[in-house]
Amino acid sequence: MGDDFDDFLREMAGVKPLANDVIEPTRAKPSAGQLARREAAEKNLEDDINYLSMEFVDFVDPDAIVEFRRDGVQHGVFKRLKQGQYPLEATLDLHHHSLRRAREALFDFIQLCHRRGVRSAIVVHGMGRHSKPHPALLKSYVAKWLKQLDPVMAYHSAQRHHGGAGSVYVMLRKNAEQKHENRERHQKR
Repeated sequence: MGDDFDDFLREMAGVKPLANDVIEPTRAKPSAGQLARREAAEKNLEDDINYLSMEFVDFVDPDAIVEFRRDGVQHGVFKRLKQGQYPLEATLDLHHHSLRRAREALFDFIQLCHRRGVRSAIVVHGMGRHSKPHPALLKSYVAKWLKQLDPVMAYHSAQRHHGGAGSVYVMLRKNAEQKHENRERHQKR
């Protein structure tokens, strides 16, 4: 080991240390256009009320049946949803949507349906057998996002004639107006 160190010192004998003058790179101040774009992007983030997560998702198989039911949804009601026995009052087709655009469209669709009193809808997400980087990417995210949306009471993959595993029936809770009408109707009895 001593020989290696002696060899090193011999090789370094004529080397002089560098001066300590470090030159810091100067950063150009952002242009007015860059500042305006930064401000607009920050404002858009503040204004985005869409809380649907783009984070990690549990991937599902393209042919998998997806389902979800909140506590309080009766077994018989869920069974009727599963069998496609409720009239479909609204449809959202997410084919050819990017993941980000699908997120926005689904969020807006569910909020609009709830405001308008829609109780049963269908979301067509496709099976995604050939989606990249993972099969059923959009289907996996739709299943995750629907659980995150408060108006969604339950969902289940559709019957074959409504798209099968490439679509999902969605049951929405009553909006405030519908709840009020229901209370009034039951109080009159």
